[in-house]
Amino acid sequence: MAELNTPLTLGDLHLKNRVIMAPLTRSRATADRVPTAMMAEYYAQRASAGLIISEATVISEEANGYLNTPGLFNEAQVEGWKQVTQAVHAKDGLIVAQLWHVGRVSHPDLLNGETPVSASNVQQKGYVSLLRPKREYVVPRALEIAEIQAIIEQYKQAAIHAKAAGFDGVELHAANGYLIDQFLQSSTNLRDDQYGSSVENRARLLLEVVDALIEVWGAGRVGVHLAPRGDEHDMGDANPRETFGYALEELGKRNIAFFFTREYLADDSISTYLKQRSGGVPLIANMRLSREDAIELLATGQADAVSWGKDYIANPDLFERLVQDAPLNELKLENMIGTDVAAGYIDYPTLAETETAVV
Repeated sequence: MAELNTPLTLGDLHLKNRVIMAPLTRSRATADRVPTAMMAEYYAQRASAGLIISEATVISEEANGYLNTPGLFNEAQVEGWKQVTQAVHAKDGLIVAQLWHVGRVSHPDLLNGETPVSASNVQQKGYVSLLRPKREYVVPRALEIAEIQAIIEQYKQAAIHAKAAGFDGVELHAANGYLIDQFLQSSTNLRDDQYGSSVENRARLLLEVVDALIEVWGAGRVGVHLAPRGDEHDMGDANPRETFGYALEELGKRNIAFFFTREYLADDSISTYLKQRSGGVPLIANMRLSREDAIELLATGQADAVSWGKDYIANPDLFERLVQDAPLNELKLENMIGTDVAAGYIDYPTLAETETAVV
């Protein structure tokens, strides 16, 4: 029976346990999107996880929608990430880079005045995250075919940079209403060309990007992050089972290392359905899991690994705490995003430090 501390193989990745650190945007990079020494310390503190999935990392300056998120599109960023991967490896950890293009989830003020791009010119409801004063999302510009091909190449170059930076693999961020998801889901993809209309066409960009990543890394070091629920950034699909079932079948044919989903608690149990359609690709489950939820998912085979986000922010030794069923640190909401200070980032105590302080 699989347990939290049971080793796991995901493609060519050999994990020491089944507890995964989810990708978490913390906006601690420089204004030029270069990772810092403080980021290296943050990730190294959490290297007891079986696998760390890095915070979302933009593939180009045009791909961004948030300030101070890291990139992987120039040499300075590669050098910055090297100190992160080296720090994680020194603690016997594994880390993959999550590659990101936000698409319409941006604003001209973040893009040097340029209009955000998407599958179609469907405006997102609401206000741009973290920009003050508040600004509404704008109507995006539908990408031309030649531009789509250029973005696929940007993903490939980011994967090459990730290898140069010392990562152990890459995960494609195809979830949460960002660019790949905007092509995949029917509410945001109104195209009538080879990238729109049918589910096969809407999934084309996802699969072409995955193929480009496989060219660089091999299938055994490529993962994909999906979110069929469509509950982020004003998303939705007319038939998510058909859409994501097709996507998982095609990814299964490519024998990728894993897929990551935060859907397992959905009322229609879509994650279980997707796992059945995935051709044996391992599943990392995530979505407000309790320790008991995680143990049951592993024991019953509903998931191959389990993942936490906010709990990993507050608990650098979350794996050890879960195994011991020890209490968790309380999450501090202040300084979660958008600051260069250590408070709320690298100052959370381990269980051992807490016990020493009590004594």
